[in-house]
Amino acid sequence: MNAPRIALVTGANQGLGRALVDGLAARMDADDLVLLTGRSRRRVTDAAREAGRLPGTRARVEGRVLDVTDTDAIARLAEELRVRYGGVDVVVSNAVTRVLPEESQADRADEFIAVSNTATHAILRSFGPVLRPGGRLLVVASGLGTLGHLDPRLQHLFDGASLDQVEDAVASWRGAVHQRTAREAGWPVWLNVPSKVAQVAAVRAVAAERRESDLADGTLIAAVCPGMVDTATSRPWFSDYSQAQSPAEAAEAVLDLVLADHVDPALYGQLVRFGEPLDWYDGTPPVEQDRMLTP
Repeated sequence: MNAPRIALVTGANQGLGRALVDGLAARMDADDLVLLTGRSRRRVTDAAREAGRLPGTRARVEGRVLDVTDTDAIARLAEELRVRYGGVDVVVSNAVTRVLPEESQADRADEFIAVSNTATHAILRSFGPVLRPGGRLLVVASGLGTLGHLDPRLQHLFDGASLDQVEDAVASWRGAVHQRTAREAGWPVWLNVPSKVAQVAAVRAVAAERRESDLADGTLIAAVCPGMVDTATSRPWFSDYSQAQSPAEAAEAVLDLVLADHVDPALYGQLVRFGEPLDWYDGTPPVEQDRMLTP
């Protein structure tokens, strides 16, 4: 008899994260456990209760308060799951900070980077070692996460970098934002671009160290691009939503990757969109005047 599987999704109160929880709960087994996490105790409790009562739900759903900007809290939760269950089988790092087009990108940089990048690094460091054989650790990024979206002067900071080097590059970017020298150095005004590149670079760094052993036991570490999703976070940035997916629709390709019986080596350590790897070197730096950036 197989041991119950343990899945965890961050940023899961609403949007894509909530859809991923719903999908996991429907597609996993009755003995399995899906942990729905977020910062607000009330929202987490309400969302977990709703998810557990949906028609077709099979796995157990539990809410856990987790502020992903608290790296110690991430480490404590990983250790708790290791002690209690022997590890974790599915981790989806999905938390994001909502920024509106009219807001100053520079003024929101610290919060944005803490949620999207510092948290990603902490999840990779804390949950990578407790990921059980055959597990899945996915970081939700976007198509903007390919290296070509950065100014060529900055690409060397992330290409082939270790996780420590990615963290140093993110710290350098944040420092340039505070010193008002970011544009001069080639950093885009829009936080989403370097943030997503750094997320994918962090995944690539960890995957490079683990590739041989992970592929031997069917474990997958990757970044995922869900495509354009109609959520409260993304809606203010787009003028045309005719091609946007609902969160439930966008979750399907991610869930297929999570629950696949076998790991395609071509996807390991890559940015994956709809089951296909994206070229790490693809992309062009965004035109800053174009406020509507594609996902």
